[in-house]
Amino acid sequence: MQITVLGCSGGIGGARRTTSFLVDDDILIDAGTGVMNMEVDELVRVGRIFLTHTHLDHIAALPLLVDTVGAMRSTPIVLHASCTGLATLRAHIFNWHIWPDFFRIPDVRSPFLTAEVLEQGECLDVGQGRTIRALPVNHTVPAVGYAVSGDNGTLVFSGDTTRCPAFWEAVNAIKDLKYLIIETAFSENEKAIAEASKHLCPSMLGAELARYANTAPLYITHLKPREEDLIMEQVQEVAGGREVHRLETGQIFEL
Repeated sequence: MQITVLGCSGGIGGARRTTSFLVDDDILIDAGTGVMNMEVDELVRVGRIFLTHTHLDHIAALPLLVDTVGAMRSTPIVLHASCTGLATLRAHIFNWHIWPDFFRIPDVRSPFLTAEVLEQGECLDVGQGRTIRALPVNHTVPAVGYAVSGDNGTLVFSGDTTRCPAFWEAVNAIKDLKYLIIETAFSENEKAIAEASKHLCPSMLGAELARYANTAPLYITHLKPREEDLIMEQVQEVAGGREVHRLETGQIFEL
């Protein structure tokens, strides 16, 4: 299994793209602006999309993706999210005011988009020896992280989160963990914003790492453009000697 980072920034500008990962060639985890770099023939192959939550930087490309390829596919795209998340998308995105309701286009019996609820703790077999499990996290809206497992290990992506003991308990239970992608959106200079918006800053991450019982390397994501280098410097200071890297668009993980 191959996981490609399409976008991992906490903002836009230049080459920055917001959060999205491509699993092999048929699954997306989140649908931020990174999806917009894909070619149409690549977009057509995406059959499932797993959302961590419904904030705009994680769903920005979703309406346009469905509109672009819906009529080109023989089956609907399946959207996986929490019950609350799916209700939010129906009420505020696919509502005919912001975007057409592709859960009903061209008709309710054969729409371009369907939904399947996936809540914290639930696991789905997506074929070809791959499973995706929703992990508990703590954000301002209902949210999950994901553990993506293949024949050769597991990658965990936190999505957006603040302090969350349950997340680390779930991560520590994964015996074949190879990579941990975790957000640190703000520097210490903006710790108050991190706390208010339920993100992490370096000192908060450092305290959380005291709960981390694995040695798999850390990849830091969701850095705000104005503070990218500073955040990484501060993360290194609190990492306690752990292997830490800055996640980069275009990076590929093999499982």
